[in-house]
Amino acid sequence: MTGRYVLALDEGSSSARAVLVDTDGRIVAEASNSLTPLFPNHGWVELDPAQLWTAMRAAIDEVMDRSGLTARDIATVGVTTHRETCLIWNRSTSIPVHNAIMWSSHQTDEIVQRWSDMGLDAEIRTLTGLRNDSFFSAPKLAWFIENIPGLKALAGTGDYAAGTVDTWLVWNLTGGREHVTDATSASRTALLNINELVWDDRLCDVYGIPQELLPEVRSSNSHFGYLDPSILPGGIGHHIPIQAIIADQQAGLFGQGCFDEGSVKNTFGTAGVLVANVGSSPLLLPGMTTSVAMNIPELTSYEVEGVVFHSGQTLHWLRDKMRAVGSVAEMERIAERVTDTQGVYFVPAFAGLCDPYWDKDVRASIFGLTLDTGIDQIVRAALEAMAYQTRDNLDALRAGGMSVTSLKVDGKAVCNNFLCQFQADILGMPVVRPEGLERTALGVAYIAGAEVGLWNAQDLVRDTWRVERVFEPRMSSDRRDQLYGGWQSAVRSARMMPPAPPYPTNGTVPDSVPVLAAH
Repeated sequence: MTGRYVLALDEGSSSARAVLVDTDGRIVAEASNSLTPLFPNHGWVELDPAQLWTAMRAAIDEVMDRSGLTARDIATVGVTTHRETCLIWNRSTSIPVHNAIMWSSHQTDEIVQRWSDMGLDAEIRTLTGLRNDSFFSAPKLAWFIENIPGLKALAGTGDYAAGTVDTWLVWNLTGGREHVTDATSASRTALLNINELVWDDRLCDVYGIPQELLPEVRSSNSHFGYLDPSILPGGIGHHIPIQAIIADQQAGLFGQGCFDEGSVKNTFGTAGVLVANVGSSPLLLPGMTTSVAMNIPELTSYEVEGVVFHSGQTLHWLRDKMRAVGSVAEMERIAERVTDTQGVYFVPAFAGLCDPYWDKDVRASIFGLTLDTGIDQIVRAALEAMAYQTRDNLDALRAGGMSVTSLKVDGKAVCNNFLCQFQADILGMPVVRPEGLERTALGVAYIAGAEVGLWNAQDLVRDTWRVERVFEPRMSSDRRDQLYGGWQSAVRSARMMPPAPPYPTNGTVPDSVPVLAAH
């Protein structure tokens, strides 16, 4: 091995990032490109598979050019991606049969309801740790098979490949040589047996999803193939291994050093995700989901999660759709212009409420508006909603018997001091913000680098993780209870409103993607 840098590839819901990490575990260069979601029908959310790849490829080119490095400088690659989004493509041509269906899409609601009517809800929960819900990958794959003309007859022939975003990226990174995933990513599909860490025969059969479509599941620190020589400058003659795949929330858990049972972190990204390490055995808690936290020899552990569909995305909505602010960065200043929201509560259920409610029929609502309400109160209510939703999930953890005394946070939104302070106040516990909020890319980089002998991953996390600021609660318990009680009343009111009309379950396949790649 001649390389001394790790290339970490982090593809989220809204951007593709390439990050270079040196032998001291520090980020030395990074580049990113935006991803644009598609909305072909009401309630449908899709991503262009070509953009998923080209945005990442462009980020790789940019970070290599910016750093002046070539293939000889790269020791290994790690891949982390957002979860549940999935797609199917032709193995021979690498052409997808349709756009990728994003985690937040509702075009699979009819399939989910059908499975529920078949009495599968409890079985799915027990076998996978997840729920029978459009959020997860299984109904999306079933949708492809049922709605793409000709695919049902060909899905089990071995000529087509399915996967989540990590699988698609590695397929392209290796020139179509590797069709793989890891157990953390697979555990968010509602297809993986949570105890045995293999695709569940029973569920695949009931869903009508042939296992010939599915990638091989490996541990998170496995060898996942070599980069195609065309990927990096000077790549010919260099065999650069991909030595880590881990889902983004799990990578963040690792990067935050949450190796021990009971450690908890919350990421404020497009979505908000509370993750708790629950040790070596799966734990099912009401309102939460259970997944694989880390699948590394001698470090395999499970997690419970509370997912908030719309966290930072709420702020983007205020900026992009409502034109209420010029940038997300100015929201801290706007929120602090007023002492409170004057009783305004923002329930950001744009695609329903996820953990711990699991109510897809709720729509986003703003309560308590008066003629005195201005944009300052609404912006502050949107930020406060992010903290209230985190408390909803932390309370579910506590109700399940977990003792939590502090909360580590990461994600772009925690640069906002108002949000972090209000989070501490409404939880009544310290909120710990680390130096360097990019824990996801670092997490996968540390795992990959350990496999080529650059360091011990856990030791490196412990040595490099440092506290930037601790936000101590300053709010009185009476005020905390009053505010949170108002939030709970707002959520109840939102859930009592007439349900939204069902989303359409069929529509026009975009012209830019073939209905079915040539067989």
